[in-house]
Amino acid sequence: MSELPKGWALASLGELLQNIETGKSFKCEERPPMHDEVGVVKVSAVTWGRYQELESKTCIDPERVNPALFIAAGDFLFSRANTIDLVGACVIAENVGRHVMLSDKILRFRFTDESHKYWVLNLLRSKAGRQQIEALASGNQDSMRNIGQEKIQQIEIPLPPSAEQTRIIAKLEELLEGLDAGVAELKAAQKKLAQYRQSLLKAAVAGELTAEWRQHNRPTETAAQLLERILTERRTRWEARQLAKFKEQGKAPPKDWQQKYPEPVQPDTADLPELPEGWVWARIEQTGEVQLGRQRAPQFHTGPNMVPYLRVANVFEEHIDVSDVMEMHFSEEDEAAFKLAPGDILLNEGQSLEWVGRPAIFRGELQRACFTNTLVRFRPENGVLAEYALAVFLHYMHSGKFRKIAKITTNIAHLGAGRFAELEFPLPSVEEQIEVVRVLRDLTDEAHRQAAAIALALKRSTAQRQNLLRAAFSGQLVPQAPDNEPARVLLERIRAERAAQEITKTLYKKGKNSR
Repeated sequence: MSELPKGWALASLGELLQNIETGKSFKCEERPPMHDEVGVVKVSAVTWGRYQELESKTCIDPERVNPALFIAAGDFLFSRANTIDLVGACVIAENVGRHVMLSDKILRFRFTDESHKYWVLNLLRSKAGRQQIEALASGNQDSMRNIGQEKIQQIEIPLPPSAEQTRIIAKLEELLEGLDAGVAELKAAQKKLAQYRQSLLKAAVAGELTAEWRQHNRPTETAAQLLERILTERRTRWEARQLAKFKEQGKAPPKDWQQKYPEPVQPDTADLPELPEGWVWARIEQTGEVQLGRQRAPQFHTGPNMVPYLRVANVFEEHIDVSDVMEMHFSEEDEAAFKLAPGDILLNEGQSLEWVGRPAIFRGELQRACFTNTLVRFRPENGVLAEYALAVFLHYMHSGKFRKIAKITTNIAHLGAGRFAELEFPLPSVEEQIEVVRVLRDLTDEAHRQAAAIALALKRSTAQRQNLLRAAFSGQLVPQAPDNEPARVLLERIRAERAAQEITKTLYKKGKNSR
């Protein structure tokens, strides 16, 4: 801590607490409690700045229900375990309408003086407070850190005179209320932009964005003709590969060998919406090559042919991040089979349900790269634009189509290359695909600019919040009053009372033992 303002004193959090209460681990169902059921609070209930009562599970162990563990309005709740960024998240419970018990990961602080509650809350949310929490938390991985009660009590709290503390909290709440209102407006605008973009994607793949274009333009090749050409070219390539194999083996092609060609299955259009004139329904596997990446076992961590490879951590919505790319050994044959080319679309095969199937176009960010089995590659056929296919896949992700076909194992949703390949694909002519991409880009570019401006404003709001907290805890937010009782006097009184209580406890124990 830096030098304290005049009249302030440095206390430990333990000196301001009467005690810390903790819950237990209970058998639960993964849903919020209903009516007269009893819940158990989850870590996420205290993560986002306000107490979220519905972020709880339903206790199915009625014999262990303990009303003393019920969360009440005004309780100070603290998360002892979470990621490095979220361990120590805290809230003061406000809206409480259900019986929800403390869990073994959520602590309740009881203060000797309730006036310190909001002061400590804001201190623990400040940069200085967060630095202490993160330094005191234990754990080898950022994915789960833990801070024990002994460490919690060591957190240093800069304590102003009581009257000054009251003035600071009042001013801070006033300023943060205005800041929160602005943030709420920004987040509402952010949500509307996301909805607008989703509506654009839906309109794009339904032909609505190019309805006027169709009235004045007639493509040289309809979508039906395009699809027929694609399928013909695909069969020709298959036959060429088969003949090359026969030649390599020194064999003559057997009778009726062409009949072994795996004919593509036509999509079932019975329940699909009607497409614009000139469009046709296809299946994804008819419009491009679908391939799951290669699993890389530990024995491939080293080898003579180390190749950069992409995984889920590299594929974000519409862009690929190659700042953290790993390498694995691929045989020359495997590298040829799984080597990425510009225009390939990668989709997250294994991901959280919300982001399963998240797509991005590989644009040659790396000169040499393969991909693992956590990704699915879609390589468009000649006549299918990668940018148009990306719009289709983005629409499927945001509309929930990918979520519907995904299978969940151990909390991870799997898209499945086979299930993905069988999905329907709305196919327009090449000329109309070009127009769809152009119109969509023009409309979304402005939305992207607005989204970037909102993101910057939110970032500045976060910085402004920390500036206010820093001013509050350095004594710069309100004028000081020289006649206020110094905080050291209050702290000495607290320590004296604590010492007296310890003496009383000791004497009581001695008297009890001598009986």
